[in-house]
Amino acid sequence: MSSSQHLYEVRPRRDRRGFDLISHALPLGRLWYGEPNAISNAVDYPKFYSRTHDAVIRVYDNDGKVIETHDEHVGEFKEW
Repeated sequence: MSSSQHLYEVRPRRDRRGFDLISHALPLGRLWYGEPNAISNAVDYPKFYSRTHDAVIRVYDNDGKVIETHDEHVGEFKEW
């Protein structure tokens, strides 16, 4: 991972009330998602806000295993 790349982790909360989006790039360190489409919304946030940096988004299951990986690269955002 290079210095211009942001790493995001989507992890289930210990209290089983949704998912946390965790990253050093977030102002407060983490965001909480609790709605039915929480994983999708947690993945969409860094895709939208990391347009100036490459981003790696990893989704973890309850056992701590990576179940999805998304690599977003600068310049992939396209206007209509």
